[in-house]
Amino acid sequence: MKEREAAEYIERISHLGIVPGLDGIRELCGRLGNPQDDLKFVHIAGTNGKGSVSAYMASVLKCGGYRVGRYISPVLFDYRERIQVNDRMITKEALCRYLEQVKNICDEMAAEGLPHPTPFEVETAVGFLYFREKKCDIVVLETGMGGLLDATNIVKNTCLAVLCSISMDHMKFLGGTLTEIAEHKAGIIKKGCFVVTMKQKPEVMEVIVRKAKALGCPLFPADAGEAEHVRYGLEKQQFDYGGFQKLEISLAGQYQIENAALALEALAALGDRGFPVEERKLRKGLLDAKWPGRFTVAGRRPYFIVDGAHNEDAAKRLVQSVKFYFTNRRIIYIMGILRDKDYGKMISLTHSLADQYITVNAPDNPRAMPAYELAQEIALVHPKVTAADSLEEAVEMSYLLADKNDVIIAFGSLSFLGRLMKILERRTQDASENRGGRRP
Repeated sequence: MKEREAAEYIERISHLGIVPGLDGIRELCGRLGNPQDDLKFVHIAGTNGKGSVSAYMASVLKCGGYRVGRYISPVLFDYRERIQVNDRMITKEALCRYLEQVKNICDEMAAEGLPHPTPFEVETAVGFLYFREKKCDIVVLETGMGGLLDATNIVKNTCLAVLCSISMDHMKFLGGTLTEIAEHKAGIIKKGCFVVTMKQKPEVMEVIVRKAKALGCPLFPADAGEAEHVRYGLEKQQFDYGGFQKLEISLAGQYQIENAALALEALAALGDRGFPVEERKLRKGLLDAKWPGRFTVAGRRPYFIVDGAHNEDAAKRLVQSVKFYFTNRRIIYIMGILRDKDYGKMISLTHSLADQYITVNAPDNPRAMPAYELAQEIALVHPKVTAADSLEEAVEMSYLLADKNDVIIAFGSLSFLGRLMKILERRTQDASENRGGRRP
């Protein structure tokens, strides 16, 4: 399979959508020789924070000398980002090779009258094959959605189950109450594994405690309220936690202290499972961790912040950070969202801080809410809103509206933020070349 054929295949199966359940992935991986059974996992579930926590953990474990696989979704810039080993994306050659192998099995299944595996099941199987080939010591594995019926939950060798912040999202698939959603997320807990959880709402905590106890799993809660001497910043943040003083992280946003505390508890528990990391390397790994699109500073004078807030809980966290870092600043939002998200609540949470909204389409996504429709919804509560025809127009419009002391914040679906960050990079590069006297 060539690169073009791989891209065409991915596009061709994209319409299959989401089908919760493990039957398809079990059949697929079984025919591939169950590569996941040769690997050990840190399995991460939650509504918000999975990517940041996995970034911290993978970075620290890599600095600790381990070969670390990482499986993430969604991605920002490149399809291959979802499958990484020690921060390096799966090679194009390996992706094509394993996609062809998986495609042949999928075709066999379809020919036998079985349902064709979903895109996420295909990607998950490819990831398992690649991690086994690379002889990963440990794989940091994010769920796609939920946990109990998520394709990643086929894994058996879970050293550690990590539960990030759990809130309302994907109600169509996971249920209409926090308790129902928590039951799905806690489904990643396996008999005898260690469990680490962020401090959760009481009804969520009750589910996690019950599930851990039933399966004989030691449970370790992380409480960011125990972090001391916190120094917040947009470029670097510092805090004390768990016996460590003056830990530093490069990720911005108040909520990153919570995510880092959870990662620290998880790393301590993982150390007891045979993966210790000495303090010097732990500190370096935390500081080195990168996770673009999460309250990321993409420009200065004016500040241009990119944040993947795509549900109610994430919007609350975004607003908290905006209020903290940018008090009394004029805020210009660029917003794009998927139609199946609770955009009404996100608008209600963010509009009081806004001077202006610019709405955009999340490109190449059939679930995207058209910019004009989103603008109409915003106009019900905020008078200053404009629908942009393209991401390029939205960026240029925002810079025309802003002066150097204002703040532009792009948020919503990650499916448009990656492309928007590339537009910003090109714009910065062109400006730099022009200042140097060269034509772009």
